[in-house]
Amino acid sequence: MKKSLFILFAAFSIAAHAQNAIAKFATDIAPLLIGEKIPNAALKSAENTVVNLSDLIQKKKTVLVFYRGGWCPYCNLHLAALAEAEKQILDLGYQIIAISPDAPENLKITEEKDKVKYTLLSDSKGELIKMAGIAFEVPENYKSLINVHSNGVNTNFLPVPSVFIVNTDSTILFEYISPDFKHRISSELLVSVLKNLN
Repeated sequence: MKKSLFILFAAFSIAAHAQNAIAKFATDIAPLLIGEKIPNAALKSAENTVVNLSDLIQKKKTVLVFYRGGWCPYCNLHLAALAEAEKQILDLGYQIIAISPDAPENLKITEEKDKVKYTLLSDSKGELIKMAGIAFEVPENYKSLINVHSNGVNTNFLPVPSVFIVNTDSTILFEYISPDFKHRISSELLVSVLKNLN
């Protein structure tokens, strides 16, 4: 019996550690899966106020987007496409929340540049990004870039660009995770998925 409990505890410990670890490469991540819950985290808004993610998610079903930062042209294209599709997404009963390691003041720049009206949040320490299992070690050529955009907080990780669709109790209903940062889910496919989930 003791041996069984130890094995069970060890399995949980390994799973929890995997979720909080930073993978060596984007292809090595161990993301949360459909049916699991997005953990709560204290994040910062563009106004530099603390926001509890679970409080936002409880209000409405959510399209939760993780992006590398406002410095990434592929992320900017994706955020702008989401902004264009926002009315359709809202009409289907969902809100959009996008999270990056950027510092709060850099979120404001992204909001203006990409004409974003939905919520952008900062996870500069990577607490949620690591718990979601999508953090990986930043390549050397990006280190100074992420350091500047996180105001010196982030020196060692990036999130793999990801989209999670979650219901109001934070359960993941759908996910799209691409280790190749150039590939993102299209707005058309996302809207189609949301329609099928409704």
